[in-house]
Amino acid sequence: MLVSFLKGGRRLFALAVGAGLGFGLSAVALAQQPWTAQSSDPRKLGWMQGAPPPPDRIVRFADGSYFAFPQWRWTVCHFQQLMPTSPVSRGLGAPRPLPRAERTDIESISFQPTGASAPISFGEAFERNFTDGLVILHEGRIAYERYAGCLADTGRHGAMSVTKSFTGLLAEILIAEGNLDENRRVDSYVPELARSAFGDATVRQVLDMTTGLRFSEDYSDPAADVWKHGAAGNPLPKPADYTGPRSYFEFLTTVAKAGVHGQAFGYKTVNTDAMGWILARATGQPLNELLAARIWSRIGAELEAFYTVDSIGTPFAGGGLNAGLRDLARIGQLFLDGGKVDGIAVVPEAALASIARGGSKSAFAAAGYAQLAGWSYRGMWWVTHNQNGAFMARGVHGQSLYVDPAARVVIARFASHPEAGNAANDPTTLPLYRAVVEHLQAGSRR
Repeated sequence: MLVSFLKGGRRLFALAVGAGLGFGLSAVALAQQPWTAQSSDPRKLGWMQGAPPPPDRIVRFADGSYFAFPQWRWTVCHFQQLMPTSPVSRGLGAPRPLPRAERTDIESISFQPTGASAPISFGEAFERNFTDGLVILHEGRIAYERYAGCLADTGRHGAMSVTKSFTGLLAEILIAEGNLDENRRVDSYVPELARSAFGDATVRQVLDMTTGLRFSEDYSDPAADVWKHGAAGNPLPKPADYTGPRSYFEFLTTVAKAGVHGQAFGYKTVNTDAMGWILARATGQPLNELLAARIWSRIGAELEAFYTVDSIGTPFAGGGLNAGLRDLARIGQLFLDGGKVDGIAVVPEAALASIARGGSKSAFAAAGYAQLAGWSYRGMWWVTHNQNGAFMARGVHGQSLYVDPAARVVIARFASHPEAGNAANDPTTLPLYRAVVEHLQAGSRR
């Protein structure tokens, strides 16, 4: 269990746990029993129920219990009750309804997971991935919607690293408008980063994560840089003898260079935090206000979203967004509708096209993602380069926003899988999404 692992003086790791919202649980955080979606259901286990809850059912941010499993299945819907946040306003207008054309036959889908010897059902996949909510849009209409665990249609859920793709979309918007130069050096926007690894990188290299950084994102190693980053972003008061960075901004100035920018893709959360700083400087707005002004208040969102923040109120650009599931799906639908909502342009088509065409396949291949062969990364989105031109936003513990332009399908999923890395759910997730697309396409041809 996590608490026992934190003993023995590993205080930096303990500090980082408080801000690890975009990173995910390490293997040491998993309980020994083989949890299932049913046995770990937070409602059945009674987390934080009662006035007050029983002592053994209390989840706290300060002691790290929120980060343990199965408590995590409650936490992902309740970050706002545990730590400081900044709102993403949906504006004052009425929500824009999503029309429905529900397809109960979706539950009849079966498919074969990667590496499996036998097919499984749609329902089995829902449970196996510890799904908290799933919305499928087809031709702009809700074809399927289901909730479980801590989530309901009125609730918000941690998007984890799906947040990165929203940060990337904002950057692509500014580039398309000519308000951000993708070829300029980072230090021309943020002089404080001149001596860091980011200083001589271009905005595009940060946006596509082809920067050469000395930064380990190995969650299983408590001495990895990712935990130092998390400690800096922890909003709780630091111990008296703590001497490290005390905010995301401060941490970014300490990142050292390793290698050459522009040669290889390397997935590192600090790239997105650097991009968040660049966006704030380029626009004069913090990330939560920028997302609200440019997208959230213009798509007919149903729920106000929010970001978790560090001790000085900086939104966590790399993983701190929390949102409603249907609103997540609305972002995917923006791509299919050419960036327009009810005929009004919200996102420039050039920004959407930049993401959809993908990045360098050779740079991506250097990262060695065996399950994502032939993919690329562009504007902080993952691009499949399959025959339908699908692309997606991905976050630890199973968060997904999958967009298939050819089939006009959007799949939005929130989950609380006990293993952080997507390698744990991709063998089920990716073939499931393909099966859903093929099923809907076949129905359209009838």
